[in-house]
Amino acid sequence: MHRSNRLFEIIQILRSTGRPIRAEDLSEKLEVSVRTIYRDIAALQAMRTPIEGEPGVGYVMRRGYDLPPLNFDREEVEALWVGLSMLARTGDIALQRAAKRVCAKIDALQHPADWLQVAPWGAPVDDPDQGCVPMSLLRAAIREERKLRLRYRDEKGQETLRIVRPIALIYHLECVMLGAWCELREGLRHFRTDRMLGCDRLELRFEGQSRTLRALWLEQNGWRGLEVVPQG
Repeated sequence: MHRSNRLFEIIQILRSTGRPIRAEDLSEKLEVSVRTIYRDIAALQAMRTPIEGEPGVGYVMRRGYDLPPLNFDREEVEALWVGLSMLARTGDIALQRAAKRVCAKIDALQHPADWLQVAPWGAPVDDPDQGCVPMSLLRAAIREERKLRLRYRDEKGQETLRIVRPIALIYHLECVMLGAWCELREGLRHFRTDRMLGCDRLELRFEGQSRTLRALWLEQNGWRGLEVVPQG
């Protein structure tokens, strides 16, 4: 978690409770060291955030403190709420956790739009304990332009070992697919995450190739992504 996000989270935690919270409890929630929490608290106090307390006793937020509102209008807030809620359908645990954090920030700074509800059923959750490949691993490989070694079972039940260059992750209603250049087939292919039997992130990189491969993939698939629907 970036430091700016962590500072925001500390403020949120302290605002949500009326009792002192120890640095040890904050460090456990935010998965950082106690020393880091002490530094963050000192930084917030230096920015005149009304946090009171001391090490060993705990910290509280003085009443009446509020954060400046986000510059979103009502429909933008509702669009964010629905979009973030729909991440529950992706099966991507890491994105779901991130979405909950963003929703908490929106709720803190705007009136919540919790009357807009999205059914959570969709792609299966990518639980590593169930032998699933984490989608966060695939997303990281795409960002880093790092090759992957996939052990994959196709629709006919045949297993193959592939070295791929991942370029896109496509969230369908009932499954998630990785778009990649397959070195075995020497072409662009799609791989369902629920058919991946294993995945290793390799040290081999394909730096500078993603943009070209993704443009080719977009052209072949006619994928246009998010677009504005013309009115009238």
